[in-house]
Amino acid sequence: MPKKGGKHAEPGKEMQAQCKRAKVEAACSPSVMTFENPDSLFGSLISPIKQETFFREYWEQKPLLVQRSDPLLAAYYQSLFQLSDLKDLCSQGLYYGRDINICRCVNGKKKVLNKEGKVNYMQLKKDFDQKKATIQFHQPQRFKEELWKIQEKLECYFGSLVGSNVYITPQGSQGLPPHYDDVEVFILQLEGEKHWRLYKPTVHLAREYNVEPEDRIGNPTHEFILKPGDLLYFPRGTIHQADTPLGICYSTHVTISTYQNNSWGDFLLDTIPGLVFDTAKEDVALRTSIPRQLLMQVDIADSTKKLSSLLRRLADRLENTSELRSSDMKKDFIMNRLPPCLGCDSDPLTPGGKFPKIDSKIRLQFRDHAIITVEPDQENSDEIRREMVYVYHSLKNRRETHMMGTEDDTSEEGMSQTHGLRFPLSYLDALKQIWSSSSVNVKELNLISDEEKENLALSLWTECLIEVI
Repeated sequence: MPKKGGKHAEPGKEMQAQCKRAKVEAACSPSVMTFENPDSLFGSLISPIKQETFFREYWEQKPLLVQRSDPLLAAYYQSLFQLSDLKDLCSQGLYYGRDINICRCVNGKKKVLNKEGKVNYMQLKKDFDQKKATIQFHQPQRFKEELWKIQEKLECYFGSLVGSNVYITPQGSQGLPPHYDDVEVFILQLEGEKHWRLYKPTVHLAREYNVEPEDRIGNPTHEFILKPGDLLYFPRGTIHQADTPLGICYSTHVTISTYQNNSWGDFLLDTIPGLVFDTAKEDVALRTSIPRQLLMQVDIADSTKKLSSLLRRLADRLENTSELRSSDMKKDFIMNRLPPCLGCDSDPLTPGGKFPKIDSKIRLQFRDHAIITVEPDQENSDEIRREMVYVYHSLKNRRETHMMGTEDDTSEEGMSQTHGLRFPLSYLDALKQIWSSSSVNVKELNLISDEEKENLALSLWTECLIEVI
């Protein structure tokens, strides 16, 4: 949701004096968020609104505005990202398009003012001051540790990827024209003030981004000013536009977004292929041939009754199924999410503590960062492919490429990196034991031999997924 600006004359010395603000260092602003667990983090994010109230009355239904007059919270929000951070960040080798967009709204349309190649800070500042361009900073959690902490916990809380963008808009400027997004949006106002207008959705819970012309959206349903420390939530599909009022030097806010392509429809697309495959093994009706020349016909109305009948058979099968095989959604989430936030100066995760043995008691760690799936054997190219158990985790994911696509996060073969383990299907029950228990004795794992039990424990320990207690 990039924000763009229009033209204005440079402020005079008096206005510049009014715009001066003391820089708030992160070290001077202790966190006012609660990071004990994902649940407490989200609770502190939307406070004083209770989570039960939020999901009952607001989530996917209507906007929520939380206006706070809390100097400590405002200082903490400002420490997340400031205009003054850009000079140092530009020195780290940022690129137009990939890391930063500069744009403004001209006659109801987005005008991109990006240059080529690396971002030069002085040129960026010139475009901001003279052209009133909005600066959109992509995925700042790659550089700002506190945003990393927040978004990693939110990914655990939602079970969905959580991205962010920072928007810095000069006074008298507007970002994008009225539009809606395909994500659930949480706005944190960091610096200055922003004037927001929200409108009734034309597409409820939209699945794609779209610009809406002014003559279609009617009058705002909500209009307000966000100040530092304030929070705004609105569902995907909510039409919105925002501008920095005159007299406010500039506005900085971070948009935290989630639940893109994470609907029941997406889940059906992901799981139905596996359900059909498994059902067809046992139900001959799904193995009978389609009519001759069906694929050559323009009108297949005669086949819809048959398809409806088969779908009902699938529904009956689903009623008695305790597990669904995810094709891509689980793996996509775990492969692309943030790794645990252990601090910028911490060493990479390595196995530590006691070595697991048959008489050890073990405990799963980083539970929110690992998943178990059952898939055809990826290492067997024979026609008959056995099903195997895969444990995927995000402990070795790279924060630097989070939400940036796969262009910079690929192996030599061009395929996205996946971190995890592969086991025979007979290990599934033992893995479920570990995942569902607060702790478990290695010798009590549901496997036949002590060697298998020790091998499973050692494999998980080597990937830092368990610890010996």
